[in-house]
This record gives sequence, C-alpha cells and structure tokens, in this order.
Amino acid sequence: MTVTTYQEVCSLQLHLPFCPIRPPLFQPRVYTLLCQIPSGRIASYASLAAALGSSPRAVGGALRNNPFAPEVPCHRVIASTGYIGGFQGDWRKAPSGQNCEKKLKLLLEEGVVFNGKGMLVEKGRWWDEFVA
Repeated sequence: MTVTTYQEVCSLQLHLPFCPIRPPLFQPRVYTLLCQIPSGRIASYASLAAALGSSPRAVGGALRNNPFAPEVPCHRVIASTGYIGGFQGDWRKAPSGQNCEKKLKLLLEEGVVFNGKGMLVEKGRWWDEFVA
C-alpha cells in the first residue's frame, strides 16, 4: 500500500488492527511528509524537521514510534552527515544493531547503498522537496 496524504495516514490507522496506539497530532504530520520521500531517495531528520518547523529530535521520536512502517517509510530518513542513523529506536552503534540491519536491507532493496561504516555512498540520493 502506498500512502501519500494525511488522510491516508489517518485511514491507515483504521485498517491496522495490530496498531495499539493512535498517534498524537504531530506524528501524522511527520508520517505524511515521510510519504513524500520517493523510493530510492533519503532525507535527513533535519530537513524533515525544517519542513515541519520542529526539531530533528522530535522527528526522531515520531519515527521511533511509527506503527505504520514500512508503508510509511521511516527507513528513508538518515542523519544529515550521511550516517545511517537509527531505526525503531536502535542506533547502529547500539549493542544489538539489529534494527539498523533491517533499515540497511530496506534501503539497499531501493538502491540506496551505505559503506561498512554506515555512511551513504551516493550523495545524489538526498531528497528534501517536502510540501508541508
């Protein structure tokens, strides 16, 4: 399912019986902008935050709690340095790093490649054309 609008994010909640929460108002705004990031492209927490008039940490918090992944593609958001960043509340340098391996796999399936240190290889993958 491809989700592209705020209304679709809200209606997705109705179709996911496993979703135990209803996100606060900020989270659907974040999820709606996430849906604008094309497959094979990535955006930074900072660019998403700028489009929302918020902070990268607030965006990270919303992504950490995204009950709609991967349909709402939080895996397409990385650190502004080009570092893979976190996924489902887990950073790559965390003891398990297991969630980041999932993020790397999802992005690789879309053609986005990272080196062994978790850094973005192809800088042309950046995208920041958000329409808030």
